Amino acid sequence: MKRNLSIAIAAIIALSTWSCSKNTPVDSDGLLITTRRECSVSSFELLGTDFVSVRVGAAVIDTVAQTVKCTVQFGTDLRNLYPQFSLAQDCKLTPKITGLTDFSDLAHPRQWTVISGDRKIQKTYTVTLTVQPR
Repeated sequence: MKRNLSIAIAAIIALSTWSCSKNTPVDSDGLLITTRRECSVSSFELLGTDFVSVRVGAAVIDTVAQTVKCTVQFGTDLRNLYPQFSLAQDCKLTPKITGLTDFSDLAHPRQWTVISGDRKIQKTYTVTLTVQPR
């Protein structure tokens, strides 16, 4: 029994060492690089400082034109919003969203780049906001 437990522990240690070895393909953010070539935004949410959605209706995502169009409620503080993207599996977003984002310059929409799981395809999405009329 004790011998079997020792073998099991040794196997677990060997497997964990192997899976965390330097041969595992990871990017500069420590994320696993995969073979997935999909590269798209699947959904978009926009939250105010109270973490409640400020969207009016669903965001319109065009994966061909690489655009996200979103209408926000009248009176929304466009300088302090939390954008949230859902991406195709294994993708990552740059620049990283680390907090509040300023969308107040409506003439110059914000842009984010989606990078595929294999890190070889990059698509820049333009996020355009429209304020709901009174």
